[in-house]
Amino acid sequence: MRASLFLTSAVAMSAWAAPIFPKIDADASIPDNIRVLSEYFGLLASKVQEARAHGTAAICDLSHVSLPVAAAGLPAPSDGLFLEHIAIGRGTQNYTCNPATPEVAPKAAGALAHLFNASCLAVVTPDLATTLARAALHFDVAQSEANRHLVPSNLNPSGLHFFVDDTTPLFKLDVSPDLQLGELPCSKNSSLPAPPDAPKGLQGEAAVPWLKLVAKPGATGGLQEVYRVATVGGSAPATCAGLPEKFEVQYAAQYWFYAQK
Repeated sequence: MRASLFLTSAVAMSAWAAPIFPKIDADASIPDNIRVLSEYFGLLASKVQEARAHGTAAICDLSHVSLPVAAAGLPAPSDGLFLEHIAIGRGTQNYTCNPATPEVAPKAAGALAHLFNASCLAVVTPDLATTLARAALHFDVAQSEANRHLVPSNLNPSGLHFFVDDTTPLFKLDVSPDLQLGELPCSKNSSLPAPPDAPKGLQGEAAVPWLKLVAKPGATGGLQEVYRVATVGGSAPATCAGLPEKFEVQYAAQYWFYAQK
């Protein structure tokens, strides 16, 4: 199914024009909160004004969208695939530590994230989609879950991301009655360090790497590949010193899903 929708300008602005104003994460750096949120809402306002001024129909056609330039170090999507969906993921990267070896680096233990439909936003205003992922990190993910929107926007849920075992991330894009795209169990195909200027996390954590993941047996809906790009935060400290046996690091990212034609 090609995600190609022709929207009026008013509908195209619906993801931006009515943002939600929940409580800011109290653990986040207040100066950084102000800077990031000011950037997001300032860009939001300018895009709304542009849409009103142009007064023309916006075209949400994923066939004309390419991965971010910084993803060039990852293998390209396989031949015969098309871009099916773009989501912003907001959740946690999970880690474990052995108290007996505090000098050792934490071990990755999967991730858990809610996915929100950013397909049209990424087509019409890719810069706003990137800024939104940064802004979303400053709000408790539980607020987005409770509001059924990605706070501070009105993006609707499109799925869930979690691990079914140590090596199998799963993307469920069939949890919303309005969007049934299938499920994608997958494995890592390639990894690329996040760009040097990638946004840091709430406590200054580096952005997790960009990834290409490919389908394992059991994928449905024609889903074959997914890219994790435009990451924000999520990396663990260098060592386990002073950390509990299990801990989470907040992160956000864009996920680009490719399917068979």
